Amino acid sequence: MRAVWFNRFGGPEVLQYGERPDPVAGPGEVVVRVRACAINHLDLWVRGGLPGLEPEMPHILGNDVVGTIESLGAGVTGLAVGERTLVLPTLSCGACPACAAGDDHLCRAYDVLGRRRNGGYAELVSVPAANCLPYPANLSWEQAAAVPLVTVTAWHMLVTRAHVRAGEDVLVIGAGSGVGSAAIAIARLHGARVIATAGGEAKCARARALGAHDVIDHTREDVAARVRELTGRKGVEVVVEHVGGPVFEAAVRSLARDGRLVTCGATIGAKVTLDINLLFGRHLTLLGSWMGRRDDLTAALVHVASGALKPIVDSVMPLSEARHAHERIERREHFGKIVLTM
Repeated sequence: MRAVWFNRFGGPEVLQYGERPDPVAGPGEVVVRVRACAINHLDLWVRGGLPGLEPEMPHILGNDVVGTIESLGAGVTGLAVGERTLVLPTLSCGACPACAAGDDHLCRAYDVLGRRRNGGYAELVSVPAANCLPYPANLSWEQAAAVPLVTVTAWHMLVTRAHVRAGEDVLVIGAGSGVGSAAIAIARLHGARVIATAGGEAKCARARALGAHDVIDHTREDVAARVRELTGRKGVEVVVEHVGGPVFEAAVRSLARDGRLVTCGATIGAKVTLDINLLFGRHLTLLGSWMGRRDDLTAALVHVASGALKPIVDSVMPLSEARHAHERIERREHFGKIVLTM
């Protein structure tokens, strides 16, 4: 099969395109013929040598897989060769107390396709049969590939962790990111007013087109001060944050009394300064959010299938252009998901 892989950590230049051995479906697994695979920031971290990981080498990235079932491993029932599927990107044991309680994201064996195990930057990929979800028939391959990881992450952040409610003000950091664009749609779906941040006039305009009620250009405006202005000095009830560093600090200052900040990443810095007076004085809640549960994605897919949640695709490139796609993300030129097609 044709694939993109790397055998050493580094920048986009380590990505190679060529032939790799076809995967084989083990017991309880299927092989999926990949039609499209979206790129996530996680791919860049793994490629760069994320500490603590020991990925399968040579390694094939790719969390967001859609395609058709090519072959079935031993013991697989309820699926058929040729059936279209959207693959749940998260991996868990399915048998521990956390999995039994529906908290599969807290499984000690939890992982993501393409993180340690080879993923979808390839014509074929083996996945657990249990991860093959129904395909949203209203979407193209490219649109469907833009759904899984950012949707399960944003839904878990806003709905499961922050319990967003109708009438609340929600600040979404980084509208141009996959998580940010998904969070705008999910917050609006739940009746919230959305204030989004983006960099530059073009991205601000796209954030408004997505449904953000107000947009702050973080390249020239003080985010916390502008939030106070837009909310009559109240602040927002919820912040969706995934950047870290000084952005996290500004997000905390943007919260209203009894506000909740939920974060899932630290793309610009893992170390922050926290004003404890704000934390207790405003009765704030700071929430970490790790990926999401299977149930989060299946709940969101109902709204994807109805057309209420629409995936945002920045651009579509052939698999052979994966290196250029990574470079585009590193230059922060994208808005929404970049999707690779096979």
